[in-house]
Amino acid sequence: MTYIVTDNCIKCKYMDCVEVCPVDCFYEGENMLVIHPDECIDCGVCEPECPAEAIKPDTESGLDKWLEINTKYASVWPNITEKRDAPSDAKDFDGMEGKFEKFFSEAPGEGD
Repeated sequence: MTYIVTDNCIKCKYMDCVEVCPVDCFYEGENMLVIHPDECIDCGVCEPECPAEAIKPDTESGLDKWLEINTKYASVWPNITEKRDAPSDAKDFDGMEGKFEKFFSEAPGEGD
């Protein structure tokens, strides 16, 4: 099992999870974070820290797409280990439906 980041992170990009990860397995895209599944040690400390509830165990059904997205982009986006402020409009996007289709960006973020 590993933890993965799902669509509710898009345009929210809270970074509380980054701050608590003991193995620094988060990677930053332009408007979301992902977890590198091979680096995640399945400790679960990140899951309750996410205000958007976007982090899920990959054992939940229907998350195959998100496991693939986390795997793919963790290999090309920069590592992030320090929390920064969320976007000023993050609350406006929290819980919005269809965020992947509307807003997902393949562009990398800044990283550390």
